[in-house]
Amino acid sequence: MSLTRPSSPIRFSVGVAFLAWMAAYVVALPLQAVAISLSGYSGDDPDTWPISLTIVSVILLWVPFVVALVIVSRYWGSSRPLRDYRVSFRWADFLGLPIGVASQLLLLPLVYWPLQQWFPETFSSEEVQERAQSLWDKVDGGWVLALIVVVVIGAPLIEEVVYRGMILQSLQGRFNEVLALVLSSAFFAAIHLQPVEFPGLFLFAIVLGLCFQKTGRLGSAILAHAAFNATGLLLIAL
Repeated sequence: MSLTRPSSPIRFSVGVAFLAWMAAYVVALPLQAVAISLSGYSGDDPDTWPISLTIVSVILLWVPFVVALVIVSRYWGSSRPLRDYRVSFRWADFLGLPIGVASQLLLLPLVYWPLQQWFPETFSSEEVQERAQSLWDKVDGGWVLALIVVVVIGAPLIEEVVYRGMILQSLQGRFNEVLALVLSSAFFAAIHLQPVEFPGLFLFAIVLGLCFQKTGRLGSAILAHAAFNATGLLLIAL
């Protein structure tokens, strides 16, 4: 039985989606390098960056992806990005909020508990939370609000459109929905370049993909992602 509710045909292929992703990533790297160079910091150790440079770097990563999404929609879609990537919301999508909170508070501990028993040093709580903790420790003053906007609003919106709206949707046009879900989730987890975070991100991406497949739109996935990030940020802050 198909997981996906009836919707308009997928207009762009796997090749188009992944070439667009690669092109955006390749363009983003030199943009980030210029910003890092102008700041006087080294690109080798992002932990030493001020929060302002971290946020600028993230935005410079997002801009090429937004451009790529628009181009794919223009030449391989309907020229209506919101429609092509299934960006819409209904009241039922607010169920994504408790799904996101539960994923942070219940799913992640369940994933990492056995890993911490088998590999206590590799998957310790400190190692898993290191990147988020380092990010929060750099924040002060008005940058707290900027970080919240980036983590709770910007990241869920951009990442869901790219990895569920474009990548997962294109894979569903080539493979069955289960394989497409697994492949897109693995890709999403891998591109974060943090091996210790891979198990948690992979299973959370499965949750987000199911939200998309069950509804045929991104509303619940975006809200689940936002709630997941907000809960994680709150746990770090406390």
